[in-house]
Amino acid sequence: MYAEYVMPTYGRFDLDLARGSGCRVWDFEGKEYLDFGGGIAVCSLGHAHPEITEAVSRQAATLVHVSNLYRTLPQAELARRLVGITGPGKVFFCNSGAEANEGLIKLARKFGQEQGRHEIITMKNSFHGRTMACISATGQEKVKKGFAPLLEGFSHVMHGNLEAVRTAIGPKTIAVLVEPVQGEGGIHIATAEYLRGLRALCDEQGLLLLFDEIQCGLGRTGAWCGWKSLAPDVMPDGVSWAKGIANGFPLGAFWATSRNELQDVLGPGSHGTTYGGNPVCCAAGLKVQEIIERDGLLANATAQGMCLVAAIRDLKSSKVAEVRSLGLMIGIQLKEGFLALEMVKRLMGRGLLCIPAGEHVIRLLPPLNIGDRDRDAAMDILRTELS
Repeated sequence: MYAEYVMPTYGRFDLDLARGSGCRVWDFEGKEYLDFGGGIAVCSLGHAHPEITEAVSRQAATLVHVSNLYRTLPQAELARRLVGITGPGKVFFCNSGAEANEGLIKLARKFGQEQGRHEIITMKNSFHGRTMACISATGQEKVKKGFAPLLEGFSHVMHGNLEAVRTAIGPKTIAVLVEPVQGEGGIHIATAEYLRGLRALCDEQGLLLLFDEIQCGLGRTGAWCGWKSLAPDVMPDGVSWAKGIANGFPLGAFWATSRNELQDVLGPGSHGTTYGGNPVCCAAGLKVQEIIERDGLLANATAQGMCLVAAIRDLKSSKVAEVRSLGLMIGIQLKEGFLALEMVKRLMGRGLLCIPAGEHVIRLLPPLNIGDRDRDAAMDILRTELS
């Protein structure tokens, strides 16, 4: 059916999944797999979490969709929670990470319009989504091929190089957009000094500092905000989220600070979405935040991530060049001659699902509520293939 009816836009693995529970999934023949990909950092609480199932079922039986012409309680409550973990400002809800970043780009352009400033500096090796604006913003050429002409107004500099950002600033620059942790780029983690330097530079030049936390936000790094795991004293002007926000239900969001009244720049008619922030997805998002906070899963992400990384490093593998990590966002850099895609396929054959990032990095993105049993089982498989 896929071959006949579904567009071939993905390099899919040869695996058909039927069901999931917790950290595990099963194919149609009943073979079990440990899922350390989590739908690409989406299923923060694993599969078929009973409390999320109950919350979504209850909301679906009450109110599913009325559009954003009207107010609903789940959207208002989730916005309040997100502002509470970020800072004073307001939230816009959409359906995906690409839409959240698209919103940040529009916000920056609208903010700089009267000054004739619209250009945004992003980082090489970054990934911001698949819309035309987002592939233009992304610092990887492979996503741009075949889609010219791109949206103008973006320049890309080396991630982590503050002087490169300073040099790239011109009279039309309005913002800097950066992932505190590059996910698709291979788990490259910004330093605290870099983030603080970006904030100071943006203040000096009158620029917006925007954080793409689609993959690293909402608990993945061991803090509610990825950048707060690195430089909690830094406050951005805008933040985008998706992936882990609703444990698999299609929801994205971006936050804008109350500073300079940025939160109100996008007024009525300037931006919108039909489905964004619908009651069912927001109910899922509220339950995800409730469980993470109640069960101490930020601390669990930090502790389990440290255990996994220590165990991988203890292997002293001839195949591993480096391990980069922040919480449960782990990248295993393979040495030259070992391809991530091939290694991921070998691990899948042994019952462990993980995700390649580029040619030589394996990503581990298990749920934040992972326990010792599943962690050790995954480590046994990694040990077999990496030793």
